[in-house]
Amino acid sequence: MSDTRRRVKVYTLNEDRQWDDRGTGHVSSTYVERLKGMSLLVRAEADGSLLLESKINPNTAYQKQQDTLIVWSEAENYDLALSFQEKAGCDEIWEKICQVQGKDPSVEVTQDLIESEEEHIEEMPETSPLIDLPSCELNKLEEIADLVTSVLSSPIRREKLALALENEGYIKKLLQLFQVCENLENTEGLHHLYEIIRGILFLNKATLFEVMFSDECIMDVVGCLEYDPSLAQPKRHREFLTKTAKFKEVIPITDSELRQKIHQTYRVQYIQDIILPTPSVFEENFLSTLTSFIFFNKVEIVSMLQEDEKFLSEVFAQLTDEATDDDKRCELVNFFKEFCAFSQTLQPQNRDAFFKTLAKLGILPALEIVMGMDDLQVRSAATDIFSYLVEFSPSMVREFVMQEAQQSDDDILLINVVIEQMICDTDPELGGAVQLMGLLRTLIDPENMLATANKTEKSEFLNFFYNHCMHVLTAPLLANTSEDKCEKDAVVGSTKSNTICPDNYQTAQLLALILELLTFCVEHHTYHIKNYIMNKDLLRRVLVLMNSKHTFLALCALRFMRRIIGLKDEFYNRYITKGNLFEPVINALLDNGTRYNLLNSAVIELFEFIRVEDIKSLIAHIVENFYNALESIEYVQTFKGLKTKYEQEKDRQNQKLNSNRFRRDARALEEDEEMWFNEDEEEEGEAVVPPVEKSKPEDDFPDSYEKFMETKKAKESEDKENLPKRTSAGGFKFTFSHSASAANGANSTNSKSVAAQTSPASSNGSSSKNATLTTAVTATKGSLVGLVDYPDDEDDDEEEETSPRKRPRLGS
Repeated sequence: MSDTRRRVKVYTLNEDRQWDDRGTGHVSSTYVERLKGMSLLVRAEADGSLLLESKINPNTAYQKQQDTLIVWSEAENYDLALSFQEKAGCDEIWEKICQVQGKDPSVEVTQDLIESEEEHIEEMPETSPLIDLPSCELNKLEEIADLVTSVLSSPIRREKLALALENEGYIKKLLQLFQVCENLENTEGLHHLYEIIRGILFLNKATLFEVMFSDECIMDVVGCLEYDPSLAQPKRHREFLTKTAKFKEVIPITDSELRQKIHQTYRVQYIQDIILPTPSVFEENFLSTLTSFIFFNKVEIVSMLQEDEKFLSEVFAQLTDEATDDDKRCELVNFFKEFCAFSQTLQPQNRDAFFKTLAKLGILPALEIVMGMDDLQVRSAATDIFSYLVEFSPSMVREFVMQEAQQSDDDILLINVVIEQMICDTDPELGGAVQLMGLLRTLIDPENMLATANKTEKSEFLNFFYNHCMHVLTAPLLANTSEDKCEKDAVVGSTKSNTICPDNYQTAQLLALILELLTFCVEHHTYHIKNYIMNKDLLRRVLVLMNSKHTFLALCALRFMRRIIGLKDEFYNRYITKGNLFEPVINALLDNGTRYNLLNSAVIELFEFIRVEDIKSLIAHIVENFYNALESIEYVQTFKGLKTKYEQEKDRQNQKLNSNRFRRDARALEEDEEMWFNEDEEEEGEAVVPPVEKSKPEDDFPDSYEKFMETKKAKESEDKENLPKRTSAGGFKFTFSHSASAANGANSTNSKSVAAQTSPASSNGSSSKNATLTTAVTATKGSLVGLVDYPDDEDDDEEEETSPRKRPRLGS
């Protein structure tokens, strides 16, 4: 045998009754000492590894299907198939199998199961017929129908009946009777023929399928299946297949075999999906061979088209040609959609080769053109094709758009075209927009981005996306939450201070989708989305949507803020407190009143999270600015719990300040003297006195000591001046410098001093002995966390947890 004739694909049937491709190789039949018999060996085409080693067992039933397939079972649930590239190779291996089993190579199925049954039926002579079929006549149709129905429960009787039907050419005789019955309008006979043909399909034999699905017979088979006895009127499937369903050749297919295979596959798929009823629990495996028949047909169609590069090149050329009319382009796009759908039947390695072929021919630039067209059907089909490509390889799509950005304007980038299609979806339910949003999320998901030694796809692509695409995604959100828009759309007499503008359902749905994507970014893009939110003041704009009459949109806005707070990032926390961004959330809670609904629960959960996680900066801001409005809410203990946490933190800070002050008085002299004596060790740090020159003589030591004592006295005097002074009200007043630029990166000229004093009595009426530190806070002046000096944002691409620096001592 030549190499081409020996070339096969090995398939195994999985638990879902789908064929898994185990690889391509070359088959041979040889004696294997270990297995003690002739065996089929398949060695991989790529590396020569052993794909299959199967002994030709005399008791195994082998089936030859479609001239190029050999199928058999090695165990109860382990089916194997060899798909040959050439018929001659299949015939040669089939002869070897039949030779080992002592069978005539002209048979399509070896008879081992039947022989094994005959071993248990001693009285049955070996030459007795398998099943006696009634004569194929009109008055025998009921008897034939009963026979076909009765054998379905027995695998061996199904085998016998299948062989009898095949050997006697019985199916074609039955179909001739169908034409007679239909001409005579013999309804009873037509009902019997329905049962017979349905039962023959359930015999699950590929050799019978080849007869039934041939061009000569298939329409009569469909005709028989129209006369279901359970229906008052017969269906009109043949009319649909011949008149309604039209086969369109976008590019003329010159291969007649390929054209016939496409017709056959469509009709058989129609029989399986539309005509045949859903199998019962006991019939679910009866059509496994029919599924395999369709599967192998699709594999063959895709392979034949993929190998015809001239055909595909012509399709791409017409698809991207500006002179192509809209109807033709629509047909071309629909062809590619079906082509990609067929490719899903391929095994992973074959599917990889398929999509790489499409990428090489220019599928992505072609999609960029057709997705921007006005025709809704074309755009919809193009979106389906794009989804196949994104599912196959997000990295391939990302690489294309990044290369494209170097040569094109932002407006025509493929991802921006996708975003614009999402934004401009005319469907009231935004079905297309939801699909596109899912594809965008896949593309920007760092989990499926590759990292190599030379480059990181995550950093490169996210830089590209935030520089070139994010402004397109957020444009509708920013446009619908601008002050001008809201003032223009404000409702006269409304009790809400900032009425939301996008009150139509479709716009609200679109903004909800955009917010869902932005929330995903907050969770997965630490550095890039943080910069974008800060620079665009995005959270403030999003919280405008808390006033929407569409509760689902308000919840989306709240979810966005909840994800930000959930990160427990102090940069975000300072941004929220400085911008007073809890105000719209609290207003929404108060406007909701006593209604117990999802909005109420979601807002309370937000504050409960802050309490449980003890986010001090946010607790201080909420209590100092909003507790008076919230203290009346008593059906949950969340807000009282926030107040308790706040007071506990103030007590702790007071104790720490007092402890630091007294410790400084007691140990100041020891620390300063130790620093001076250790100065020659050249330790790093801030010197208390000027360094002593080593060149100076030892006589200068007394002078230096006198200078040191003068410095020490001056410092002690300064410390006393900086101690808290008791005010006329009996409290203490602290004055210290607090830089706004250290808090939120604002202009350093905005630094202001914050005055804080303890009141004689706490909010719950306790005595002045339990006085705690309260700080007056506004949206621009900070909060209790003004005592904490936080570092500037130095995040890199990887997420970092920001922690406050050590609290500085007063007077130090």
